[in-house]
Amino acid sequence: MASKDQIVATAIKLLEDQPHGLRYTQLHTAIRGVLPDANPNSVGGAIWNLEVQFPDRVYKPARGMYIHTKFKEAGGQAGPPTPLPAGKPKVKEEQFYEPFAEWLVKELEECTKAISVGGNLFKDKWGTPDVVGVREPKKSDIVKLPTEIVSAEVKIDSAGLITAFGQACAYRLFSHKSYIVVPVASPEDDISRLDALARIFGIGLILFDATDPKDPKFEIRVRAAKLDPDMFYVNRCMKLVEDQLFN
Repeated sequence: MASKDQIVATAIKLLEDQPHGLRYTQLHTAIRGVLPDANPNSVGGAIWNLEVQFPDRVYKPARGMYIHTKFKEAGGQAGPPTPLPAGKPKVKEEQFYEPFAEWLVKELEECTKAISVGGNLFKDKWGTPDVVGVREPKKSDIVKLPTEIVSAEVKIDSAGLITAFGQACAYRLFSHKSYIVVPVASPEDDISRLDALARIFGIGLILFDATDPKDPKFEIRVRAAKLDPDMFYVNRCMKLVEDQLFN
């Protein structure tokens, strides 16, 4: 049976070889691989607060993420963007608009209809959503819900996440719900911050595989909260997509 000292020493050794760090579950699994006779509960008890036990060797840039302090100067960006397979053409952000619009309707069921927009259709410095959807009551509904507008900002480049979040917030001006859709391979620290901000501001957070438009594997991290937009801006903006979205 492995002792606590062995478990801790193994954990720190593993982190020394991981410049982007390991999440709790990854570290736990890796330790069990090195010390197969270690009790799972003992492993968990030994590593859950490594940064408190050994602040000179381990730190946590985000919830559930452990990085060796020798990599601290790198900013704790856990998880580099996933490279595209050799020979595969570079994907474009626009390729994910239609798949996400379909996912909003068929998987998340936040909309009864959603369309790809993007570009500068709204001709507004506050930006144009990449995807806009509408949720309207069905004829079969006994209790008719009011019409809701849903907007989304999609990003395949993790370098623009702060800007993207600001845009998603701006869309609340004319949307009942707003989502930011970011690569699952984004730095873990950035995702953790977006998660916290999304919950504070009521913005939805979706993670996806930014390398494959045919199978993006959209995954909801935070569901958007419904808030009342400014109806002046709702009608002004929706007038621009009336034919595509409401007919």
